[in-house]
Amino acid sequence: MPIRESCDRTLDEVLKAHGLGWDLFADVILDASRNGCVTVAYDGRVLFANKVAREELGIRPGTALADRAPELLARLEGVLDGEEDPGGQLLARGEATYLTKVTRVQVGSALLGALCVFIDMTNSEAALRQMRAYAELIREQEAIINSLDEGIWISDSEAVVQRINPASERLNHIKAAEVVGRSMRDLVAAGVFDRSATLEVLARGVPVTMLQSREGRKLVLTGIPVLDDAGRIFRVVVTERDITEVEALQKELEEQEAMRDRYRDRLLELQVAEVESRRVIARSECMQLALRQAIRVASVDSTVLMTGESGVGKELFADLICRYSDRSGKPLVKINCGAIPESLVEAELFGYEKGAFTGAQSKGKPGYFELADGGILFLDEVGELPLASQVKLLRFLEDGRVTRVGATQGRKLDVRILAATHQDLRAMVERGSFRLDLYYRLSVIPISIPPLRQRTECILPLLQYYLELFAGRHGVHRRFTRAASDALLAYAWPGNVRELANLCERLVVMADSELIGLNDLPQDVRGGARTGGAAAGAQSLARMLEDTERALLVEARKRHGSQALMAKALGIDQSTVARKLKRYAIH
Repeated sequence: MPIRESCDRTLDEVLKAHGLGWDLFADVILDASRNGCVTVAYDGRVLFANKVAREELGIRPGTALADRAPELLARLEGVLDGEEDPGGQLLARGEATYLTKVTRVQVGSALLGALCVFIDMTNSEAALRQMRAYAELIREQEAIINSLDEGIWISDSEAVVQRINPASERLNHIKAAEVVGRSMRDLVAAGVFDRSATLEVLARGVPVTMLQSREGRKLVLTGIPVLDDAGRIFRVVVTERDITEVEALQKELEEQEAMRDRYRDRLLELQVAEVESRRVIARSECMQLALRQAIRVASVDSTVLMTGESGVGKELFADLICRYSDRSGKPLVKINCGAIPESLVEAELFGYEKGAFTGAQSKGKPGYFELADGGILFLDEVGELPLASQVKLLRFLEDGRVTRVGATQGRKLDVRILAATHQDLRAMVERGSFRLDLYYRLSVIPISIPPLRQRTECILPLLQYYLELFAGRHGVHRRFTRAASDALLAYAWPGNVRELANLCERLVVMADSELIGLNDLPQDVRGGARTGGAAAGAQSLARMLEDTERALLVEARKRHGSQALMAKALGIDQSTVARKLKRYAIH
């Protein structure tokens, strides 16, 4: 019937009209509930179970509650014995979760049993788990923020402090209660801080970093704006880092580095002293500087370009670098680029394959680069290289690969390059006879070796060294007179140390007595020390011609560089120039 028609009728009349009794009505009411309802007799037997209990929990009348819900047995017994049910126990069945409640069913003083209610908490439990997870995340964040050594300040968009962590309290010697809820503007006005990173961020809208000094300590402040969905700042997070100890540590490290530099310099001085005690004599400051540079670069694999006049000792410097390098036990291959015929330069340097050209060996031949693999290749007079060979040398310096003449594939090599020249490579670059890119590749570390005339402090020690060396070889004793020493000291030495050594050997062999006097010296060495016919007559014509020829060759070498240009300037052929250079040991 319509609801409005039953409004004036009693419940008994409604039930009678539908043929229902009170017991059946109770069952209908309980079946309509979304919660499970179960009545249990005093002995634990189920008397009634509504639809939810039957279908979702599997509890049916006539069964023992202990069989279907043993988790409730202890509480059921307690309630039947008169105890109050604490409630709150959760019962999981499949993916559903139920909150249980047990209540005594009593009529007068007669105990009939108990009513068990199962309240579906599945959705509520999921929300509760999310809340618990969120609460756990909040606790973790709190623990992280509070355990940081860096200070944290969090302010809102009005610069009002929302919270600070314990590190900030320690760094600023304040309590959170003293600043939380206050504006940073008020704190700056009150002199608590002289500047505020929070205010800078709010004013500029970008991250800000600044330095502050507080209580004798230096702090680095970094302010970060936090934006909402609309792109507006709603929080500002400022971190504070104490760099006082970092600066102290940095200062200590700098002092240790300075000490290491002093030790390194001292070691370098000892190494230089050791070198001086052997073949290299460096009494002048400019020579000592060159030696220090050579020893310093020995420990790295950078390319070195040594420049200086002929005879200054560039090869000796190459030996020195090799001896103090990590490649000291590996090959040191030396090549005079000017002594190789131009047509054979590439084959000699880079090697050639079988049948690469007429006259080639049947098995091919490795070049100097391959022979120096793992070690050092010293290219003396590198300015003499033809342009074609310069290209291949440049390619090797760029990728470490060489290609034999007649080969189609290159090979990777591990070779450190030391180069030397007496020529002005910059001037050669301007003339187009030397590649600019190769010049820059070679001169990664340039070392200029001074000529002997610029290191006069070394002349007398060198003379004494070579005089004793050659005298010992020949089993004689020789020494210079004061006049001879003065003349040798005043001489310009255009051939440098090589000329000095050759002269000492000649004087040891040719001198008639132990004393080597002024008359024993060549005319060009004596210079204006003595004049007169007797002195001139003492010099043989052959010696005078030799000295003159040698001086002309040295000057031509210095002025023109290559043998071809020398031959053109002197009016002789190149083979004659090469022969005479070899005769007079001019390099």
